[in-house]
Amino acid sequence: MAEQRDALTKLVRQRDALTELVQEHVGTHKGRKWSVEAFAERAVDPDTGYSPSTGLIGKIVQGQSYRITADLVGALAAGLELPRSIVAAAAHYQLIGYEESELQGGAPATLLHRIGERPEETPKAAAIAERWKAEEDASGS
Repeated sequence: MAEQRDALTKLVRQRDALTELVQEHVGTHKGRKWSVEAFAERAVDPDTGYSPSTGLIGKIVQGQSYRITADLVGALAAGLELPRSIVAAAAHYQLIGYEESELQGGAPATLLHRIGERPEETPKAAAIAERWKAEEDASGS
């Protein structure tokens, strides 16, 4: 039981954070800062000059599949006027995920705040781990 609980507390959390970050600011829905076209003009990686096409930005806004690259991260950061570290954390969260402990500080914690998730919110997995601990304590193991 203890091994299961320890493994569960290291459970990796994932979500489409980069997609969500772009969707919050780009598109035709009310409250969005930029249209796809306007965002494409501003989304230019300052290091490489790369700029995603309006078609690629449209795919992101629509939640379709797309390939995340370092150049895309740089361009989206510039377009969103966010630090590259925050956008890179969103890409990491989307592609690889984070262990719970990694979400407590730095860029990942800032990202969670930006996409409306608080680090102190406990995932369902933590509730299961607590139940296992209580059962283990009750059985005297």
